[in-house]
Amino acid sequence: MTHEQVMILVYLAAAWLAGSLIGLERSYHGRPAGFRTHALVCLASALLMIVTTHQGNWVNGLLPATTITTDPTRMAQGIMTGIGFLGAGVIFKEGLTVRGLTTAASIWMTAALGILYGIGFLFPAVSVTLITLMTLSLFRWVEARMPGQHFADHMLAFPVEATPGEAEVRRLIRDQGFRIKALSYRLTQRGSVFEYHMTLQTHDRQNLGRLVERLRDETGLLEFRLAPLAE
Repeated sequence: MTHEQVMILVYLAAAWLAGSLIGLERSYHGRPAGFRTHALVCLASALLMIVTTHQGNWVNGLLPATTITTDPTRMAQGIMTGIGFLGAGVIFKEGLTVRGLTTAASIWMTAALGILYGIGFLFPAVSVTLITLMTLSLFRWVEARMPGQHFADHMLAFPVEATPGEAEVRRLIRDQGFRIKALSYRLTQRGSVFEYHMTLQTHDRQNLGRLVERLRDETGLLEFRLAPLAE
């Protein structure tokens, strides 16, 4: 085995390992694209870049002897453009909640790392792999402990003849530590049910549970929905 072949195996193995480590973090948190997806994306990106950077090894055998000019950056651009379709596939919307953005970003980053490993740019590739793993794991811990605002999609349904006024609804929500950021109304079931739809804001995530307990005891309430808005 030649030195060139050994280095190709090293680049491919490094890309596979980096993608696997990032994918393991995603799989551990139950994300739709996990271990196998990230490993394959990183490995495929590295493979395509190796094919491009070693183009003379296979083109010269197919074409008459001539001067061949290659541009590996075109392959890199194609990889990063194409990976956008795969990243879009893991983003989905549920009500007002959008999920999968971080996983899509990790897939995009994994493809970029595969490009670096494929061209043998190991120092930035290894460095960014470690930074990516730290961002996905450590920053989750930091984010959970730093103060911030929490939002939720909320709906209340009452019989139309026993619907409380808007002022009463606002007071009920305010007493549980929320602010109403947006409020809309809906008359449904052929005019027999009146619904309040709202977006809530609070600084304490525990208020979500308190509001649920309060609504369970609300007289005349037909139905309610409280969905936290999160990635």
